[in-house]
Amino acid sequence: MVPGQLALTVLMGVFLVGVAVFLSRVEDWRSYRPAAGSGGYGEAVGEVRREKPGGLVRWLTTVDHKDIGLLYGTYAVVAFAVGGLMAFLIRVQLITPGGAIVDNSFYNSILTSHGITMLFLFGTPIIAAFANYFVPLLIGADDMAFPRINAIAFWLLPPGALLIWVGFFTAPLGVGIEPAQTSWTMYTPLSAEQPNPGVDLMLLGLHLTGVSATMGAINFIATIFTERDESVTWANLDIFSWTILTQSALILFAFPLLGSAIVMLLLDRNLATTFYAVGEGGGPILWQHLFWFFGHPEVYILVLPPMGLVSYILPKFAGRKLFGFKFIVYSTLAIGVLSFGVWAHHMFTTGIDPRLRASFMAVSLAIAIPSAVKTFNWITTMWNGRIRLTTPMLFCIGFVSNFILGGVTGVFLASIPVDQVLHDTYYVVGHFHYIVMGAIGFAVFAGIYYWFPVFTGRMYQRTLGKAHFWLSMVGTNITFFAMLFLGYLGMPRRYATYQFNEAIAPLDLVTLSHQAASIGAVLLLVGQVVFVWNLVNSWLEGPRVEDGDPWDLRETGQHDREFAWHERRIETAITDGGSDQSSAGDLDPAGSGDDPNAAGGDDPTAAGGDDSNATGDDPDAADDGRDQ
Repeated sequence: MVPGQLALTVLMGVFLVGVAVFLSRVEDWRSYRPAAGSGGYGEAVGEVRREKPGGLVRWLTTVDHKDIGLLYGTYAVVAFAVGGLMAFLIRVQLITPGGAIVDNSFYNSILTSHGITMLFLFGTPIIAAFANYFVPLLIGADDMAFPRINAIAFWLLPPGALLIWVGFFTAPLGVGIEPAQTSWTMYTPLSAEQPNPGVDLMLLGLHLTGVSATMGAINFIATIFTERDESVTWANLDIFSWTILTQSALILFAFPLLGSAIVMLLLDRNLATTFYAVGEGGGPILWQHLFWFFGHPEVYILVLPPMGLVSYILPKFAGRKLFGFKFIVYSTLAIGVLSFGVWAHHMFTTGIDPRLRASFMAVSLAIAIPSAVKTFNWITTMWNGRIRLTTPMLFCIGFVSNFILGGVTGVFLASIPVDQVLHDTYYVVGHFHYIVMGAIGFAVFAGIYYWFPVFTGRMYQRTLGKAHFWLSMVGTNITFFAMLFLGYLGMPRRYATYQFNEAIAPLDLVTLSHQAASIGAVLLLVGQVVFVWNLVNSWLEGPRVEDGDPWDLRETGQHDREFAWHERRIETAITDGGSDQSSAGDLDPAGSGDDPNAAGGDDPTAAGGDDSNATGDDPDAADDGRDQ
């Protein structure tokens, strides 16, 4: 046991206890009122200040679900940029067999942090961003059931990210804390025996993100169950809220287990316990069971809400209602249940009982059925529909295409004989990146572009949006298809170099495949730069949306609650005289209704107008809004 590591662990524990004691002073968790002046729930108070403060104070103290949704989204985009740059460094490193730019240790560091960043710091928070902003609007609620807990859940994330990344800042200072090099799966005994204190910090950061996700899940379940408008029943609850409800239930069962496994790992590292020690009553395989019992439901925690986004958005631009709504709901619930019975398909090569392997193979193959039901329903919804190839629709179609590729390759890996050949090769990397980037990422982009007029009051540049799609689609398929091919060649994953001297596969062919994957990564990077530019520039200077129906959804009877709310906000702003006073700097990005200037104005450059700046050089910029 290293005294410094023990002292650091105790210090972090004291810090967390102090935070808990401080938060316990809040008396009314359901209210917006500060603790100093509040009584019990439902009691009258003397004076309530309802308008929001301005500037930085607003964002540090807000409990408005829309503001918190924007905070989650901003945080997730920053994490996406960090994780994406790490991935780009990995691809640059593998251009040549001997490694192009970094040494093996730093490669292991960015490999570890890339996976953790994308799954825990981007994937879960970006879903929480959509859910926080839109679930209350979609179910007719005033806010989340527990607004203060909602804010606390977010503010646990930034310190979690700093703990996970801290090694990259402290390593150059020579203080003995380097980035963790355990890979994102943190397999023991490597993670238990690595002396670097940066591993402890990373585990504590993961703990904070898990607590945050669990608090958010409880809040979403309580909100959907108790805060729905009288007109919103279980029969007509929107599909996105159904997937958030299912995801939240999965989080409640999965994340606490990860927290328990991390605590045991910290105890092994710092107090010489033997939970994961070889021949000491525990064992490394115990970590794999605990981690993957969390880890595979985590895949569905990440993918179910994007499935909900696509199920919600795709019908809007197909001109038809979602085909087989009930079957989509039932398949969502089926995936949620079955996801806890497939974890050991990650362990087919560990020597577990063959009878157990066969049962896990059967469930792993069975879980493909509800996913296939969804895919069938998405395609059928588009069949003979009035397709409008807007940017959100392009990303939805890209989602379906990539999800099929990622899903089919997953079915192969669920088969024991195939998995034993392809396990821990780049085939696995290509498979789950088709899901994580090609499916989850594309659904997130579809949601951002679809709801961009709601949370900004402006319209994005449509040409740049479509350029973002095509660069991402081409880059995704070049990169990850090349990885599937590398897997068939036998290229192991997680290697910083691959000078195998023909021992595994022809070196020229392996090198060419890596270079193809790196070219695709360049296209992906360019596409995301276009996305960030479009997002920021359009938010600040894009044409104002004066119409409560920017996507012409009334024609097909799909003008839903969030756009009805957006329309009321615009009408209120105009009534209050916001059109004469508003400017780019006055716009309330959260659209909370507190700012009378929010999204209002009589700017003739509204979406679908004749402003060439709305679409760059797109000749369709001034059309009737059908191809945005």
